[in-house]
Amino acid sequence: MLTAKPVGRHAAGMKYDLLTALGSYALSKDKGDQRLIFRLMTLVTARYNWGRDQLAVGQREIARLWHVDERTVKREMAKLRAMGWLIVSRQGARGRVTEYSLGLDRILADTTQVWAAVGPDFETRLSVPAGTESNVVPMTPKQPIAAPEIKDDHEWSLARALLHTQDKAIYAAWFQELQREGRAGGRLRLSAPTRFHASYIATHMNARLTAACQSVDDSVTSVEVVARG
Repeated sequence: MLTAKPVGRHAAGMKYDLLTALGSYALSKDKGDQRLIFRLMTLVTARYNWGRDQLAVGQREIARLWHVDERTVKREMAKLRAMGWLIVSRQGARGRVTEYSLGLDRILADTTQVWAAVGPDFETRLSVPAGTESNVVPMTPKQPIAAPEIKDDHEWSLARALLHTQDKAIYAAWFQELQREGRAGGRLRLSAPTRFHASYIATHMNARLTAACQSVDDSVTSVEVVARG
């Protein structure tokens, strides 16, 4: 499984998507948060090396860029590190500035809520990074993914457990939140938490989903996924 990185031949496209996500997210926040995010965006635009995933700039230079004093720079950079948006890759020492990389996984996770406001194409693009297969999810889960409980012998209860064993990351990203709505003959009806989620599974994951359900119940002929509510 791959994690999206703003490097390589897709860096240019990722650059604009990331700045768009940050800008839209900033505009959804209060003035204090907006200022911090816009400061990061300005720093990234001016000094971030997209090819190397490297930000190497001194506090004095950042202070000039932001029109603030160095104490403010120190405080704001500490906030960005605490948020996981900036990651120290090499600590500064003896005249050498600290080098950072972007905490892209954390930035994407934190800004997910505004992707739909930008547009469905943008939401789809960030959910599946350019250059990866459609069944690869963008962010590596940070916590172990617990196996689903088999509470009954419904086909979906058994199929969920099977999907978990096949690929835990894809299960967590796409199948874990699906709920069984009912059955009409061979058609199994499931619901997803959002319309985008349901649409994505219908487009990219339906074959995998149907195969898992049929492997535990061969009377299943098709699986329909709709948005809840």
